[in-house]
Amino acid sequence: MAEQENTTPDPLEEAFNAPAAEGHPEAESVESPEEAAEAVEAELQDAVEAESADAALAAERLDSLLRLQAEFTNFKNRTAREKEQLRGFVTSELVTALLPVLDDIDAARKHGDLQEGPFASIATKLEELLGKQGVERFGEVGDAFDPNIHEAVLQQPTDEVAEDHISMVLRYGYRVNDRVVRTAQVAVAVAP
Repeated sequence: MAEQENTTPDPLEEAFNAPAAEGHPEAESVESPEEAAEAVEAELQDAVEAESADAALAAERLDSLLRLQAEFTNFKNRTAREKEQLRGFVTSELVTALLPVLDDIDAARKHGDLQEGPFASIATKLEELLGKQGVERFGEVGDAFDPNIHEAVLQQPTDEVAEDHISMVLRYGYRVNDRVVRTAQVAVAVAP
């Protein structure tokens, strides 16, 4: 008997050849291992470049944010400093306006008029209030003479006070914190 050739198609062979026959992209993209490695490397390089671009954008935005934060901190500090300077200036102006009143209080104390009574209480409260605002009276007998804060009106020969020290206060000086509002008028002791 003659052998008959098997004409029934093999299902595995058909499945293997089917994508190429039907024009499937999978069938067309059969690559060599070198081509596949190059394709994977190209995709990896694209991903690294995209990630690098994202990292650069993030770094740029972080830098902008840090600069903005530094500007805001500088603004806040400058505003606080200006506010404090304005407060000192206003207090100095107030003390300058009150100098005649403070001089009258000092004169009344020297003459003994502020020993007791309501006016003595008011004068004490005013001085305490000004003290809380940083107002300080200076120029006491026995202090060393400082031409920056004392105005020497006369020289007085005396043995009671050391030379170049204040021997008599004619008018007290006032300062607000470190700012001199008015220098003290004083007599300076010299050797007799």
